[in-house]
Amino acid sequence: MTSLQPRPSLGLPDIFQMFETEWPFGERHAMRVETYTEKDEFVVRCELPGVDPEKNIHINVEGNQLKITAERKHEERTDRHSEFYYGSFSRTLLLPTSCNTEDINAEYEAGILTIHMPRREAETRKEIPVMRKGK
Repeated sequence: MTSLQPRPSLGLPDIFQMFETEWPFGERHAMRVETYTEKDEFVVRCELPGVDPEKNIHINVEGNQLKITAERKHEERTDRHSEFYYGSFSRTLLLPTSCNTEDINAEYEAGILTIHMPRREAETRKEIPVMRKGK
């Protein structure tokens, strides 16, 4: 599962990325994403060329997770060579606690799905006093 929060760089190849992607020979394929913050919102962009956004892209928020699923339909052709991935694509992202999940919106243009998630007002911190028992 990918987090929107960047990982500290250890100077090593990102081995965590290997575990975030699906096995390439299965039914599901991982979608490539980029995440960043812009002004007062979190932004997720996904590469999904050739996917019908109205029928085959689904975005759900479950607890603190953003789940994105999509499907590219296979077109039957004879005498073909294809390096395209067909079938299901999915990605689950861990949302920051300051993400306002009520006002998320998404748009699709030129094969790129862009999801905008506004930030919530920062919660105020409150110190809780600890009292000695018996006094």
